[in-house]
Amino acid sequence: MPLKLSLKPGEKFVLNGAVLANGDKRTSLVIQNKACVLREKDIMHPKDAKTPARMVYLAIMLMYLDQESSEEPYNEFALRMTEFMGAIQNRDVLATCVEISRDVTQGAYYKALIACRKLFDYEQERLNYDVTSLSKRSARG
Repeated sequence: MPLKLSLKPGEKFVLNGAVLANGDKRTSLVIQNKACVLREKDIMHPKDAKTPARMVYLAIMLMYLDQESSEEPYNEFALRMTEFMGAIQNRDVLATCVEISRDVTQGAYYKALIACRKLFDYEQERLNYDVTSLSKRSARG
């Protein structure tokens, strides 16, 4: 099934490890066969992986971009996912983690990346709640 990419002017994307940039006009590309493609908005730089869910995402992204790489990205994924799952109790989020782990095991890295983005929302909600509740406690104390 072909993949159609609609690119904004200047938008970058990775195609099978090569970083490409669109020109100065909106463009559409159709990729006819299976290829490793990530849009600029889906690329995470190591310096941006500052939370547990983002560390999981980064490890999956590295496996996706270089499927012939060493076991290091997988080991990092396994470690980070184990830590993340050990710190949460929400059944829906745990089910998402199991889904992500299954996709990674099956080599469906892009699908795992999409599912992993759901963890960002959960994590952000928890961080906002914790910061808000701490602020309220400090104000009362």
